[in-house]
Amino acid sequence: MINLALATILLPFVGAIVVALAPQPAAKTIGRLFAGLSFLSVLTLAISFARGGKVAVERAVLSFGDVEVLGFAVDKVSVLVAVAVVAIGLLVTLYSVDYFSAGNREHADIGRRRFWSFILVFIGAMAGLVFTSTVIGQLVFFEITGACSWALIGYYEKPKALASALKALIVTHIASLGLYAAAVVLFLSTGTFALSAIGTLPVATKTIVLLAILVAAWGKSAQLPFHMWLPDAMEAPTPVSAYLHAASMVKVGVYIFARALMSSNGAPEIVGWVGTIMAVITLVYGFAMYLPQADLKRLLAWSTITQLGYIFLGLSLSVFGSQLAFDGAIAHIFNHAFAKTLFFLVAGALSYTAGTRMLPVLRGILAKSPVLGIGFVVAAFAITGVPPFSGFFSKFAIFAGGFRMADAHPALWVLVAVALLESVASFAWFLKWIGKTVPGTPSETMAAAQPVPASMRFVLTVLIVMAVASSFIATAWLG
Repeated sequence: MINLALATILLPFVGAIVVALAPQPAAKTIGRLFAGLSFLSVLTLAISFARGGKVAVERAVLSFGDVEVLGFAVDKVSVLVAVAVVAIGLLVTLYSVDYFSAGNREHADIGRRRFWSFILVFIGAMAGLVFTSTVIGQLVFFEITGACSWALIGYYEKPKALASALKALIVTHIASLGLYAAAVVLFLSTGTFALSAIGTLPVATKTIVLLAILVAAWGKSAQLPFHMWLPDAMEAPTPVSAYLHAASMVKVGVYIFARALMSSNGAPEIVGWVGTIMAVITLVYGFAMYLPQADLKRLLAWSTITQLGYIFLGLSLSVFGSQLAFDGAIAHIFNHAFAKTLFFLVAGALSYTAGTRMLPVLRGILAKSPVLGIGFVVAAFAITGVPPFSGFFSKFAIFAGGFRMADAHPALWVLVAVALLESVASFAWFLKWIGKTVPGTPSETMAAAQPVPASMRFVLTVLIVMAVASSFIATAWLG
């Protein structure tokens, strides 16, 4: 199983090299091929892992003496998240075949080799981060994702895009100092970089390591006070936004925090309080920033910030003893990845067909393009937690776990209640935009829209199905 994990990681890197050396016309084919091979590898891994009874496996790959520097772990959490990361990478590459074309009314671009190389590297780096079992491994893949993000956000090479790419690189790298600090403290205290060593630390040292990792996690996942890079990163091509800011880069933060908590053998409560309070503050602030947004992608950027806040909330609540909240947070990583990718790719399809993603002029989407109208509604309902769509089940677990822990910690009643109110308000806001854009006679802009290409329709259809099915998959997998 470790070999399959390594294959999942390495295949996209090999593909990126092949793309860089191949002629431009072959880039799209090679990109899809290696994304598909990586998905077949991780799918085979998931099936083998399930048939083997889901027994966790860990192996050191690089050691100096007794010091484990790089290792990989296959367990329920890493396999579930890896499947999402690689599957969405494949879907994004399939979608991008037609998105990057002269027919795109907003950004006519052929899809240069740079896009295909960096998106493959990003898939491989995310798989590596998910499977690695050491802080050094996390740092390596953390930095690779940062470099890919910089390259892809600035893809169009316009001044604003380049400035946004630099901002993302600087902000996330400042936050990454927390992960460096955690690695140093862990090594000086235990003589190893293995995440499992966190559980052996004294309480004070464990608190320092976990809070340092939490700071790095806030940076990658665009939480206050490191949130400012994500809305500006919408200058990237929409398939890039979908992958980096729904399925991969922003999930780095919540994932490394989850792995740290899994390895902590009981985290100090101060970590739970800091994580919970900051998550709720981010939720409220993120919702307030919904209100002035007319650009669908910027609205989705702020929505991403708040949804990541829910994941941090669930992970932080688990510090107080709620396994239900922890499982809900992991399931929400999986569910949100598919739902938000759907929403971003709907936005991209609107840009492709109508030449704009400005909500006030997009009336009558359903009448003009049923797949886009259905996708818009399904994505909005899945993200805001409307049953039977995926977000409902993972959010319910987080809230249920939080209220259960509030019996022993009364202050949690207030924090979880505020989060619940934000969820209701978020639903109301998205419902408003559904009413204004999806039904009715097409506006002049929508009436002039061109058809959605077949490959894009296929990917949107798969994601619509996953917006319902992902929660059942995650629930069955996590048990």
